[in-house]
Amino acid sequence: MTPSPFNINDLETYQQWREKKLSAYPLSTESLLTPITTPESPSAAELERIQTTCRQHNMALYHFEQGDLRSKRSVHRLGASAGLYRLDNNLCADEDSLTSLHVTTHAGQHDYIPYTDKKLSWHTDGYYNLPEEQIHGMVLHCAQQAIEGGESWLMDHDIAYILLRDANPEWIAALTHPQALTIPANILNGEVVRPEQSGPVFSITPAGNLHMRYSARQRNVIWRDDTATKEAEAFLLNLWQQDSPYKIRYTLRAGEGLICNNVLHCRTAFTDSDEPEQKRLLYRGRYYDRVANTDLTL
Repeated sequence: MTPSPFNINDLETYQQWREKKLSAYPLSTESLLTPITTPESPSAAELERIQTTCRQHNMALYHFEQGDLRSKRSVHRLGASAGLYRLDNNLCADEDSLTSLHVTTHAGQHDYIPYTDKKLSWHTDGYYNLPEEQIHGMVLHCAQQAIEGGESWLMDHDIAYILLRDANPEWIAALTHPQALTIPANILNGEVVRPEQSGPVFSITPAGNLHMRYSARQRNVIWRDDTATKEAEAFLLNLWQQDSPYKIRYTLRAGEGLICNNVLHCRTAFTDSDEPEQKRLLYRGRYYDRVANTDLTL
């Protein structure tokens, strides 16, 4: 049997991997940040740093040092250069499959929290997607920051796994159950635009990487009705309320972004500008790929 830290019976491999992951903390935002000199053509050294950081922590921050900080072309180029090709053309995506996140008063499909100035609870992206369309990579690029607020909070989902497993290994078994988390159908104007979707919270990819689908929302999510699942859900909700050295806090500024293997994240509320050109604007790319060269290494 191939050694895996995610095999509940492989304690030796788990302990070695766990020690390696936790030894990096506390983790500074500076250690996650890679300056990119030419946004449309990142250098090999810049890409290697991003991929190395993602391999260690499942996430990296970047900063465009020049050029058009609002350029979607540069975001596409960075994603592709880092191995992110297969974009998820989700319900609210733009024509190029990136999604422009900004406050809107549009009715219908844009009546979602990401399109308001309210806080956004902890989640991974695409937790409602079909099994064959799970989101493994993400780019979140800031074209214009808010006047105040809009801070991102991040946590490597590997760390969440460790905290859960250390607290109670039975919770891992519960969260890998195929019916652990169900998202009800999304019905818009009487039409089912997304069917009900059930699946595990934790799963392992063919390459041996941990994948997590999760939402801390208390509405429109259904947790499997058994003791271990409910306890694990409560543990995570309590974790979000606590100070933790494993949470990364960072407010993206114009030209900065997050590139990651779909880590846990949330957003604080923010105050927007009255000027149209100064309103908060982020571009989000969801991918079926992981960042290249970031597969699990033991």
